[in-house]
Amino acid sequence: MTVETKEIKKSNLRENGPAFLGFLDNWLEGLPSLTFAQVLAGASPDRVAVFSVDLINGFCYEGALSSPRVAAVVEPARQVFEKAYANGVSQFMLVQDCHTPEAGEFGEFPTHCLAGTKEAEPVAALANLPFADSFTTLPKNSLSASVNTGLEEWLQARPQLDTYIIVGDCTDLCVYQMAMYLKMRANSLSLRQRVIIPANTVDTYDLPLEGMGNHPGDFFHATFLYHLAVNGAEVVRSIE
Repeated sequence: MTVETKEIKKSNLRENGPAFLGFLDNWLEGLPSLTFAQVLAGASPDRVAVFSVDLINGFCYEGALSSPRVAAVVEPARQVFEKAYANGVSQFMLVQDCHTPEAGEFGEFPTHCLAGTKEAEPVAALANLPFADSFTTLPKNSLSASVNTGLEEWLQARPQLDTYIIVGDCTDLCVYQMAMYLKMRANSLSLRQRVIIPANTVDTYDLPLEGMGNHPGDFFHATFLYHLAVNGAEVVRSIE
């Protein structure tokens, strides 16, 4: 028996890539900003939830995966929390890595954010907010906030929610997983729900272009924001 193999089509990234990168630059520069009045247009504050994804010490300030790019979004993310609270929003969730020593993820990434360590704690800018006692904390042992975490049960217990604001890191990893889950969940249930991502409150890490570990932050940040927008998420410059 002869098995036919299909020839892999040669990539034309060198030819087509620059045009797409130029498009991405223009798309990012043209993103609109929202006000909270626009976020709440046609909705009451009790229908809005704010999610912080992995704004913890181990990705911002210390440890093998900490990144100054990610640390830079802490302040704008804090401002979103404060503005949401001032506008009557009461549903806040901190989704954060809290790994076991045997975490399967450590096969792909260095050991990070172990349960019980400072790396796994939320950044002080969020933990010290005067309304922090109202936060729900959702630990996760993988990139996904929806797998074996209790997120679905939390959402089912709050059927009034129809608007989600996501801040945090990384744009192409945990933020992407979170936003796509909320959007695909809404689609599967035939629900019209908003998933809003202020671009100034999310980012990803940067690694030099060498070997399989290369990770140009600007490229992955922009590309995954665009992919989220194509799939129906509202990617905006900021929420004022």
